[in-house]
Amino acid sequence: MAHFLEHMIFKGTDRQPPGAFDQLIENRGGVTNAATSHDYAHYYIHTTAAQIETTLPALADLLTNAAIPDTEFDRERFVVLEEIRQAEDDPDYMAFQALVKSVYPAHPYGRPVLGNAETLMARSPQDMRRFHRAYYQPENITVVVTGDVQQQLALELIEQTFDSFPPRSDCLYLEPEAEPPITEIRRQELYLPRLEQARLLMAWVGPGVEQLRSAYGLDLLSVLLASGRSSRLVRELREERQWVQSIGSGFSLQRDASLFSINAWLEPQDVERVEALIVDRLTELVNQPISASELRRYQRLLCSDYAFSTETASQIAGVYGYYGTIAQAELAVAYPDMIQSFQADEIQHLASQYLSPHHYAVTAVKPV
Repeated sequence: MAHFLEHMIFKGTDRQPPGAFDQLIENRGGVTNAATSHDYAHYYIHTTAAQIETTLPALADLLTNAAIPDTEFDRERFVVLEEIRQAEDDPDYMAFQALVKSVYPAHPYGRPVLGNAETLMARSPQDMRRFHRAYYQPENITVVVTGDVQQQLALELIEQTFDSFPPRSDCLYLEPEAEPPITEIRRQELYLPRLEQARLLMAWVGPGVEQLRSAYGLDLLSVLLASGRSSRLVRELREERQWVQSIGSGFSLQRDASLFSINAWLEPQDVERVEALIVDRLTELVNQPISASELRRYQRLLCSDYAFSTETASQIAGVYGYYGTIAQAELAVAYPDMIQSFQADEIQHLASQYLSPHHYAVTAVKPV
């Protein structure tokens, strides 16, 4: 519903008919778009600072007074259905969704953000209006303005334009239950047509934002293991043994529980031995000290990535909005210092705590 509503927000209000907002922004040389994740939806405008007094009120109107007209609802539903069909034709999407469903069998993180055709067809415009009135309320919204604007002007404009919200609805809200820890190897295999190479995906549950330091440590472990040619798994599995076409790792920080993953493209007959080697290297990581030089290399890498990701006004707005929504905005600038403060023994301890070679989820996708 949150993703479908993201589409419907742009269908206007009583003051802005469908298409009027896009025309307003584009006629001023601006860009606008939106996206939905598991924890939040975000909307942005990128335009000149001089246009803020025109463009920000228009966006606030969309967000707080969405009309969600019946005819547009039916039309846009088929757009979302097409998005779902396209996604389900992508083997990497299907593999990842199977993996996260195995990692989070109870928590909503295990469900696709796009939803599915069955639940989408069961919803009505009234359902969405009730959802909108429940969640698009002031305590849930973070507004970020960056660029060549006067601070006081921006603050006053936000107070003026986000001054009224729809009457709160009684939309049912269920607090997600804590996901039980993975205490075994959750294994599954998928067989898909038109697949030229197999996929191997492995995942572990990490801490949420309440344990931010531990989460940042897992971010360091992610790049140490499989980010760049000199990282451990890339060097051994791709460069030296040539058992995989590609291998990478990722750490996704989420509010309730994060996701640490390793994924590889490889030949079907190599799936078992590649998984076994990864498990062996995780055991080594827990038992053998990390050198200071290796740790410093990946600390520099992450700090450089952070610097490059906060160069523009739009990037800075995205970082502040992200932390302001799932944690506290002040944390947006704490990342480099925290990454630099880690010592090798703490990273090794986090590996033993979260990256068990005996407790993880694994999904193998092979050609039919």
